[in-house]
Amino acid sequence: MNQAIETYNQTQNSADQEICNQLATIIASELTESEGKIWHGHPVWFLENNPVVGYSKQKKGIRLMFWSGQDFDEEILSVRGEKFKDASVFYTHVSEVNTTDLRRWLKKSREFQWDYKNIVKRKGALERLA
Repeated sequence: MNQAIETYNQTQNSADQEICNQLATIIASELTESEGKIWHGHPVWFLENNPVVGYSKQKKGIRLMFWSGQDFDEEILSVRGEKFKDASVFYTHVSEVNTTDLRRWLKKSREFQWDYKNIVKRKGALERLA
């Protein structure tokens, strides 16, 4: 695990730390070609410099977010972004993390990608990557 991500996880309370460690372990094992790092203050994994998945501590719990998650057609990813194509789920206990769902979503994160890395260059317009 990336040292900065490990440090982020260690700063969480024990219940949230368990969630973060499980998410990080599964993400890294499924997206082996990805680069995980701290981006905008929380762990994010990138495929070819494009953000695909990350998590952060928020008031409601640990938010697992997929940048292109609205295209996954997954009811559980019910927290939808209004401006972009992101979709999320919140966890408050490690037992809520369904590893089968998570692995399926991670596979979909390879298939469904919007070009976030060039969003500034395109003045906020998103294009779907092939």
